[in-house]
Amino acid sequence: MPEAVVCITGASGAQYGVRLIRILADHGWTIRLIVTGAGAINLDLECGISPDDLASWEGVILERNENLAGKSASGSSAIDAYIVCPASGTTIGKIAAGISDNLVTRSALVAMKEGRKLILVPRESPYSTPHLKAMADLSSWGVVILPASPGFYHSPETIEELIDFIVARILDQLGIVHEIGKRWSGEEVRSD
Repeated sequence: MPEAVVCITGASGAQYGVRLIRILADHGWTIRLIVTGAGAINLDLECGISPDDLASWEGVILERNENLAGKSASGSSAIDAYIVCPASGTTIGKIAAGISDNLVTRSALVAMKEGRKLILVPRESPYSTPHLKAMADLSSWGVVILPASPGFYHSPETIEELIDFIVARILDQLGIVHEIGKRWSGEEVRSD
């Protein structure tokens, strides 16, 4: 079974992380979930659930952010992908600076040092110059920066469709075949 670390941090957009976890679990992935303190607040405010609620889902294992001895903190663990969704500016800044003071940042740095897939999904807007610099540095080091900026060409009618637009891009980065969202076909615009 493939295994992913999914981290939910303090940026608004917890729904993206929750939907991602559901889809990964539906595709047979094991999810090692890490939630920061601010991430737990946003889970409650935006989704009405707790980290423990998510951990009750099949295939989801909760690792406490304070536990630097968690499985996802070790490069010897055979973890396939690491996704921080949503990724706060503080978390992005710490990762870019090499600061591993909690399990989220430690796991991200493990992904980088081991050359594994690391996807950061920033949701804040506008971006500050230090955060833009951090994202540029991380991108140059092979990290995928996938902002939670949904498109509208598919004429979304619900918030769920906007969320799925971003989750579909994450799944594409992971090489997961899916039917989420509508893909651009080239037929949408008539060329008269």
